[in-house]
Amino acid sequence: MSKSELEYNFTLEDEAATLKLGSDIAAIPVSNGMIALFGDLGIGKTVFAKGFIHSFEGAGEVVSPTFSLLQLYEFAGIKVYHYDLYRTSSPNEIIELGIFDAINDGIALVEWPEKMGNYFPKNRLDIFLSQGLKDASRKVKIVGYGEFWETQLRNMFTE
Repeated sequence: MSKSELEYNFTLEDEAATLKLGSDIAAIPVSNGMIALFGDLGIGKTVFAKGFIHSFEGAGEVVSPTFSLLQLYEFAGIKVYHYDLYRTSSPNEIIELGIFDAINDGIALVEWPEKMGNYFPKNRLDIFLSQGLKDASRKVKIVGYGEFWETQLRNMFTE
């Protein structure tokens, strides 16, 4: 691990804990950037996104962007762009979706970010979800890249 990244590993016991993690991450004071959500189909990436988005006042129904590729949520002073890149075929298609504009304009929650190839922003938060020992549990690895995310993760996990 390089000096510019910080990693935490833990287990979430159930879907409610995944929703709470999304809400906890949403409490971090960030107005733009990328949160990359890695994991297999059905592992909880959209559940995390729902927890994140529902933490904002006025959030209505959160719809998975599997077919639309993008759902935009606008709240007082912040935009959340929820991308699902599963059905994309190339990094160029993703660039055409305006993902880098979204990263600069608001928070981009990106499911299936591995489809971006090598086009990752330098400062970002990566969240890896995988199956835990119990059916409902999930192993989580969170990696923060850049000084901002390192500081935020230290604050979050040392309180």
